[in-house]
Amino acid sequence: MKIFAINPGSTSTKIALIDGDSTLFSKNVAHDANKLAEFDGISAQLPYRKETILNLLAEDHVTLDDVDAFVGRGGGLLSMEGGVYEVDELLLDHATRGANGVQHPAQLGPQLANEFARQYQKPAFVVNPPDVDEMQEIARMTGLEGVYRTMHLHSLNLKETAIRHAQGMGKKYEECNFIVCHIGGGISVSAHRQGKMVDGNDIVGGEGPMAPTRCGDIPASALIKYCAGKDPKEAKAICTRTGGLVSWLGTSDALEVTKRAAEGDKKAEMVWNTMIYQITKYIGAMAAVLHGQVDGILLGGGMVHNKQLVEAIKEACGFIAEVSAYPGEFEMEAMASGAARVLTGVEQAKKYSGKPAWEGFDF
Repeated sequence: MKIFAINPGSTSTKIALIDGDSTLFSKNVAHDANKLAEFDGISAQLPYRKETILNLLAEDHVTLDDVDAFVGRGGGLLSMEGGVYEVDELLLDHATRGANGVQHPAQLGPQLANEFARQYQKPAFVVNPPDVDEMQEIARMTGLEGVYRTMHLHSLNLKETAIRHAQGMGKKYEECNFIVCHIGGGISVSAHRQGKMVDGNDIVGGEGPMAPTRCGDIPASALIKYCAGKDPKEAKAICTRTGGLVSWLGTSDALEVTKRAAEGDKKAEMVWNTMIYQITKYIGAMAAVLHGQVDGILLGGGMVHNKQLVEAIKEACGFIAEVSAYPGEFEMEAMASGAARVLTGVEQAKKYSGKPAWEGFDF
C-alpha cells in the first residue's frame, strides 16, 4: 500500500511517500515565515502550503497517481479515543476552525490530506491525533472539585512504539500492558493497558517530569507565589516554552546540557540528573497504575539517543520490566502504517463523533 503522509509544522511541512516498510520519498518542505505571517489564521495557509508541496513534488518528479490513501497529522479536534479516523465533513470542519480552541499547524494535516484525497479520488485519514484521551475515570479526579485531569501526550509516537514492540513479541498491542515514554522536547510517560492509554501526564498543562522547555510538576503553593504579579501568558509559558532546562540553564539543547555537565558544570549535571530522576519516578507511578503487570518499558524520542539516559532508566526501573529503547520518532511511519492497517482490513476506521471523549462525571 502506497501512503502519502503529511505532517505540518510551524514553518515547514514534512511529507513522505511510504510503501510498506519502505520510504520511497521524504522531504521537509520549508515555508517562508514572512509569507505565513500574512495569513489570517492557520487554516488560511492551506492553498499556499498545498502549492508549495505540489511544486516540490514536481521538481523531484514524484507522482501521486498510484497512491492508495492520504493521511495527515490531526489537529484542532476534540478529545477522542485512539485509532484511525476517516476524514469526513465533521472532522474537516473541526480541524479547519480548531474546535478544541487551540490554533496549531497540525490543523492543516486533515485539510491537506483531504485536498489531495479529493484530487486523486482516494480516502483520507488521521491516525492517533494529539487529542487522543483514553484516561480511565479514576485518574481524572484531583483534590479540587471542578478541576479535572485531561490527557495531552505524544499519542502518535507512543502508540506506534507500543504497536511495534508488541509485534516484535509476537503479540497484538491489545494483548499487552506497557509503560511508554516519549523523551524529547516534551516528555510523555504513559500507561497502556490492553490497547488503551489509561493514564499519563498532561504535557501541555505542566504535568510530569521537567523537560527541555517545560516545568513539569511544581508544588502548588510555590507555583502560586512564583506567578504572583506575572502576566497570565508569561506564567503559562513555563508549561510549554520557558520551563525546565530553559529556566535553569537558558537552553533547551540536551546535547549542550550534557556537554556542559561533562565539562564540570555542576548545575548542568544536577539539572540533567534531576530530569532523569523525575522520568523514572513517573515510570514507577505508571507501574502502579498497571498493578505491576508490565510487559515492557519502552523509550522513544530524540533524547533516547543518549545512552547514559537510557542506562540510568534501566538501572532505576529494570526491576519493573525490561526496558527497550527506540531512539527518534516514527511519526510519518506511524501515520502511514495506520492508514495501511485500515486499507488491508487489519483495523477498522473510526468515525469522528465531534463530542469530547469525556464530558464529566454523572454525580
